[in-house]
Amino acid sequence: MDAFLTLSATELARMIREGEATSGEIVEAHIKRIERVNPLLNAVVKDRFDAARDEAKKADGAMRGQKSGKLPPLHGVPCTIKECFAFAGLPNTSGLKSRKDFVPDFDATAVARLKKAGTIPLGITNVPELCMWMETYNTVYGRTKNPYDQRRIVGGSSGGEGAIIGAGGSPFGLGSDIGGSIRMPAFFNGVFGHKPSGGLVPGTGQHPIAHGKALRYLTTGPLARRAEDLWPLINILAGPDGADEGCTAMKLGDPGKVEINKLRVLVVKDNGAIRVSADMHKAQADAAEALRRQGAEVSTHQIPAFKKSFDIWSAMLAEAGGPTFSEMLGGGRPIPALTELAKFGAGKSDYTLPSIVLALMEKTLKFMPGRLRRLVEEGKKLREELTQLIGPRGIMLYPSYPTAAPKHNKPLFPPFNWQYTGIFNMMEIPVTQVPLGLNHEGLPVGVQVASIHGNDHVTVAVALALEKEFGGWVAPKL
Repeated sequence: MDAFLTLSATELARMIREGEATSGEIVEAHIKRIERVNPLLNAVVKDRFDAARDEAKKADGAMRGQKSGKLPPLHGVPCTIKECFAFAGLPNTSGLKSRKDFVPDFDATAVARLKKAGTIPLGITNVPELCMWMETYNTVYGRTKNPYDQRRIVGGSSGGEGAIIGAGGSPFGLGSDIGGSIRMPAFFNGVFGHKPSGGLVPGTGQHPIAHGKALRYLTTGPLARRAEDLWPLINILAGPDGADEGCTAMKLGDPGKVEINKLRVLVVKDNGAIRVSADMHKAQADAAEALRRQGAEVSTHQIPAFKKSFDIWSAMLAEAGGPTFSEMLGGGRPIPALTELAKFGAGKSDYTLPSIVLALMEKTLKFMPGRLRRLVEEGKKLREELTQLIGPRGIMLYPSYPTAAPKHNKPLFPPFNWQYTGIFNMMEIPVTQVPLGLNHEGLPVGVQVASIHGNDHVTVAVALALEKEFGGWVAPKL
């Protein structure tokens, strides 16, 4: 693999500024890698290679006579963008057939901020239908496959991002997360991903967009092959844009000032309802032991409320209001879910099976308002409990998923394993997904590192420490 394809965006930017490499060379190396692996993975669904080459030439031209200190932080560095974010001139279907001809004439806030930082997007990447399932498949673009084993899923909804970054085709990408949609793809594809604190990064310009309180549950953040890129990217993306009402100004800390030897580490082995595999337990235990060796105080806890993770997630999202998933599928009017289920069985539906099932399931809570209110209150109490347990100088190590990447369609039976990530969205706390090598099948394993609201710098600091200990991303044999 070309050396450029293993480096962080931060390092690539330094090489460009100091004249050790050109943007053109770096962009071309990544384009060639995408051209090689994408026919196998179907991760990038629309490229802009010609435009990227032109932008790289301009970036290199701007170097002449320009002091490096005046260049934007990621000048000339390539990246990729999740298809659900508006990108002027490129499709923005969010995997929905009814939007297949929609092309925005504006950039989402996060896309505009990355461009302003000097990045050169190479293309947009695949998502599940309306970004609401953990298998990246839709009837517009098809299925995305895992670079470590093409029989397996890439996660969702930022699945195309996870796959192309994991395959070495992009140093970092832009994702979004309302139930694990950054962290699961990062986990299944062996890279880093960060779900920011609720309200830190605006989601303006993505489809679908959340409403009301859910604007703080839906988070926008980076996926990257190297941990050192997470913090610069969070700083680029963070801050109100005047449009996202859930986004607020927050003072960010400094990962470099976090002292690992003064951290409290809570190890929560599972949620008490869904068993976790031995290799995932070992990865978690290895991470805890590595932090203990560096002086951190490590203890094991069980949190009974985690048993209701799926119920709490569903109730708090429903209570936030806004259009239902069924209405978003139907462009404003609910789809006839039972009719679509029958059509799916006959191979005639425009929708995927997970979308149809979700449209059916979301109706149940409406018929149980009392239960919904109780679950929302339990969610609020859990948020308070986690804040007290973790504390300002603490983190939690929690499984990313019960197993390494399952085979295609397997997540349908059972369909609720993603609750290991989803619960943290409702808690509005920051979580960094950290890769911890490969298991005996050659599949990535890892762990979630969570902390209290506003402590994004702490989880990133731990990611940096664990990358140094375990090596982080391991390039697949593609």
